[in-house]
Amino acid sequence: MRKKQIVIGVAVIAIMGYLYYLPVKGLDKPKEATRGASPAAANMAKPSADVNEASVSALAKPNIDISVAKEITGLETQLKTAGEADKVTLQRQLAKAWDSVTQPAPAAFYYFDVAHKSNAMADWLSAGKRFNDAYKISQDTAAQGTFVANAVEAFSAATKLQPASLEAKTGLGVAYVNGGAMPMQGITLLLDVVKQDPKNHDALLNLGMFAMKSGQYEKAVERFKMLIAQKEEIEAYFYLAESYKQLGKKQEAIAAYEKCKILMNDPIAGQRIDEYIKELKK
Repeated sequence: MRKKQIVIGVAVIAIMGYLYYLPVKGLDKPKEATRGASPAAANMAKPSADVNEASVSALAKPNIDISVAKEITGLETQLKTAGEADKVTLQRQLAKAWDSVTQPAPAAFYYFDVAHKSNAMADWLSAGKRFNDAYKISQDTAAQGTFVANAVEAFSAATKLQPASLEAKTGLGVAYVNGGAMPMQGITLLLDVVKQDPKNHDALLNLGMFAMKSGQYEKAVERFKMLIAQKEEIEAYFYLAESYKQLGKKQEAIAAYEKCKILMNDPIAGQRIDEYIKELKK
């Protein structure tokens, strides 16, 4: 699966979770209760021994195509008896197989294992991105803590290899904010990325989402509109609609929801979005 397809897949999963996590009326909750501000974020996240490639793989298998599940099980069996020379090849194959079905958590652990052996920039970035994606779509606070801690480790290793990498800085900034212990350090990293690259997609998207979580909806709108000016996309329109809704700008929110629904092209999600629109029209 190409990188673009993985990103879109994760975005759709995240929004679907958001749609069903919140009531139709939306974000009418205290700031600390907004999605993503989990109890795991109260202190700097630490990895749990109970959350590993075996546990996340077992949870993910029932949700994927049976043929891919069989392929993955076969690779796992080979990995158990493989010599050191063959393990990295099998771990890369497993990571790519999980990527093909948009399951970032197990893919992350395999890329993480590979990165510890190769210490290659690309491998650390692959692991870190998928841990951040896994955090984004998970509702399990124990798992979230592990995903954040591992993302911090992966992106920290990447920044040591290439201190000027905006990709590594962005990922580390997101992980810091998700972890909760150093949110301002994370925001500072993201702002530095935008200063160097004003159109940086990942930094703008995450700054917008973090602005929403802190109730700074005007700032969030600004970030999402900058993204949409570059390219129309699902997440930017959805969170733009949510921000407009919180600002009381109903017509703007409805228009953004409609664009999101068209881009998602999913009947189930579309029905839920229609409920949001109906509520705004009252």
